[in-house]
Amino acid sequence: MDKVIRRLTTRSAIAAIVAIGVVPLAGQAYRAPRLADGKPDFNGIWQALSEANFDLEGHAARPAMALRKGPFGPVPAAPVLALGAVGAVPPSVGVVDGGTIPYKPAALATKKKNQEDWLNLDPEIKCYLPGVPRATYMPYPFQIVQSPSAMMFVYEYDGAVRNVYLKDPGPALADSWMGQSVAHWEGETLVINVTDMNDRTWFDRAGNFHSDKLHVTERYTRISADVINYEATIEDPEVFTRPWKISMPLYRRQEKNVQILDFKCVEFVEELLYGPWRKNPLK
Repeated sequence: MDKVIRRLTTRSAIAAIVAIGVVPLAGQAYRAPRLADGKPDFNGIWQALSEANFDLEGHAARPAMALRKGPFGPVPAAPVLALGAVGAVPPSVGVVDGGTIPYKPAALATKKKNQEDWLNLDPEIKCYLPGVPRATYMPYPFQIVQSPSAMMFVYEYDGAVRNVYLKDPGPALADSWMGQSVAHWEGETLVINVTDMNDRTWFDRAGNFHSDKLHVTERYTRISADVINYEATIEDPEVFTRPWKISMPLYRRQEKNVQILDFKCVEFVEELLYGPWRKNPLK
């Protein structure tokens, strides 16, 4: 009987060892599928599911992005009053590490002015290109197209496209809305340095802004088959007292026929931008 028990115990131990080799241990890092060059494969259509585009910092729900004084507290500004709940701002715990963006005093005053005049100043309203990192967490999907020799990010919003260099081409010839992106690998993580952006983009609808000295370091790490952990470190010595970071998950779109569709919103804002110059402006 003792021999039988010993045999069963030995077999159970062997089975446990085999199981450990097949099933990842709790906490073990996910290893993404590989391309032909052995690098992690990020191909797919992804999307952030957060309130970051409203305001990167944590915030309570409020009746609108544009407010005015009311008899018992703030109420929506006249141009957005008719939107009702559609124009309201959902609450969020925020995506900024530490909770608060470290503005210099003068820059914080500019941010507050931006927020007060959001309807006239937010580049998103005029369908300008979103810049980085805002393109990542706007409420639209984007596609990563990757091969061993090239990488491109294609965004549904405004038909924006970002080429990601796998070899540093040197300084950009000029600043641009989406900047210049140069990538390298750190193990399972794709690291993209984004520089040479102009100062025309915002981080969100809350008026958070930057100068043309902005440097963004993005880190993309696949933590499961359908989730990328996204981090972006923001540096801008003209606006902020120190570098700061945002982080959030990006989720793979699951529809069988999912694809990036056309949302080139430029033509949708022609009336907003040029309508006042009609011979007979629309009312």
